[in-house]
Amino acid sequence: MPSQNPDETATREEPRFRLNRREWLAGSAGVLGLWSLDTATAHPLSAAMQESDTGTESSQQQPYVLEDLGDGLYFLTNGTYQNMFLVTNEGVVVVDAPPSLVTSLFAAIEEVTNQPITHLVYSHYHADHIGGASLFDDEVEIIAHEMTEQLLSQFDDPNRPAPTKTFAGSYNLEVGGGELELDYRGPNHTPDNLFIYAPDQAVLMLVDVIFPGWIPFKALAVSQNIQGFIQAHETALRYDFETLVAGHLAEPGTRADVRTQLEFVTDLKANAEAAIESVNFQSVAQEVGTDNPWVLFDAYLDALTEHAAAATLETWAGRLRGAEVFMASHAETMVEALRIDYGILGPFGPPEEVGGA
Repeated sequence: MPSQNPDETATREEPRFRLNRREWLAGSAGVLGLWSLDTATAHPLSAAMQESDTGTESSQQQPYVLEDLGDGLYFLTNGTYQNMFLVTNEGVVVVDAPPSLVTSLFAAIEEVTNQPITHLVYSHYHADHIGGASLFDDEVEIIAHEMTEQLLSQFDDPNRPAPTKTFAGSYNLEVGGGELELDYRGPNHTPDNLFIYAPDQAVLMLVDVIFPGWIPFKALAVSQNIQGFIQAHETALRYDFETLVAGHLAEPGTRADVRTQLEFVTDLKANAEAAIESVNFQSVAQEVGTDNPWVLFDAYLDALTEHAAAATLETWAGRLRGAEVFMASHAETMVEALRIDYGILGPFGPPEEVGGA
């Protein structure tokens, strides 16, 4: 929330301006396009993106890959971010508006249809996935879970307009013969993150939980609820889907990707618990001393992290790309979740036997 200035005579901050869609496209297409291509992963879709950046001037301004998922549903990626949109007889429904992808999004929609964008769905409140929403026409209906509206109200961000329609629990969005099921299944990556299911196309969109073929982003995707993050894998597998839109990287995912990452987080959790049980706190204290409790506890947590990370890397270094990059942060996050959320406190837990009077 912005701070209030008690001095009414003070100079007020100039209001932030909003670019319209044409100005944004003209000013940012080249810069964002080059950044997207430079960070694209080494994958066949990335090669297709590189090919799309040669030839006409139009293709140079549209560094994206558009994939038809069937029955009017399309997958879009710039190699770093993903979203999807549904073309119907009454307009286009867009799910998420990542700022670095929004220029490509408008171009991609114009590539396949003349229908206007009528609806925008927020998967969750994070700016990197919906921060391009202010560039949509004012007539577009923005749909989000009621908790998303609550979370957005904490920030003065004109790039993330408040939703015009909210719901609790689940909401079935039907537009022009197309359908999306918006399901709230409890907190995971964020308190408001949705499962967005297209039943006709057997497609599930779940953002910032699964990272197909790769290790999750740092600190288990900076998730705010690790128990919910793990459970989200199991919840996803209860949907009848073939294709996963995960929000990041250069390709859609599959059910196998969800199962693989569930296996990874389960293994990581077991290794973190084993570290808590096996690392001797007194040995760490003898090594670093007890004069400064922060130094002592930092060394202890580092030891837990190193133990869990090393054990997990033995299995996953060759199975998920980027495992070496973020494994330590994953281990540290899981250790803290086990201690604080799951109550596995090691030497700081309650005694096994407590005598009574």
